[in-house]
Amino acid sequence: MEKFHPFLYLGFVPGFDDYPNVVYSWAVMIFLIIISILATRSLQTIPVGSQNVIETLFEGVASFMEDALGPEGNPYFPLIFTLGIYIFLSNVIGILPGFMAPTSNINTNIGCALTVFFATHYIGFKKSGVKYLEHFTGPIIWLAPLMIPIEIISHLARPLSLTLRLFGNITGEELVLGVLMLLCLQIYLPLPWAMQMFSIFGSFIQAFVFVLLTMIYIAGSLEGHDHDEHGEEHAHAN
Repeated sequence: MEKFHPFLYLGFVPGFDDYPNVVYSWAVMIFLIIISILATRSLQTIPVGSQNVIETLFEGVASFMEDALGPEGNPYFPLIFTLGIYIFLSNVIGILPGFMAPTSNINTNIGCALTVFFATHYIGFKKSGVKYLEHFTGPIIWLAPLMIPIEIISHLARPLSLTLRLFGNITGEELVLGVLMLLCLQIYLPLPWAMQMFSIFGSFIQAFVFVLLTMIYIAGSLEGHDHDEHGEEHAHAN
């Protein structure tokens, strides 16, 4: 995607020509680390400034997660919040002249999608143990030979779907912005602000969809565990 940009910063970094997405991914991560350090170095009981903004963001995401996953989803807040903020910044950085969106490279998206894929299955096995495999056999045991291949294909399609959805949308956005930037440079005009606002909104929507699907997959992994717990509670009550 770098060929669609008139120029790119960070070209001096070793390996940039071969892996520009990795360089800009590290730029996003370093930026997040710096912001986190600055926002937490002098915490106050009554939040002000950047602490107030970050706490409001945290509370909003935590509340949304609790509505979707319930109290059992709280341990996975760091994973979901980190993915969301990283993907959003990786999307929106492409709007800035001289930068490219790491998520316009399919390898970045594969990494995020595989993280979700392995995390959901790890959570399922951690919570339900071997009983997690019942997700693949279906509710009726004699339908297992039919359900197992279907479920395996369904689960393998998840990272593919996450990857291609994010890649396609951000790549299309990068192409449009690159063409507009070239045209604006030819006639010495700034990039239209309306297009920039639309790109920011699109970047947020793509990050939100990725996070929402991640929560749905985690909820599916926890579903069997919830049923087991309710069944045990009912048995003890009887």
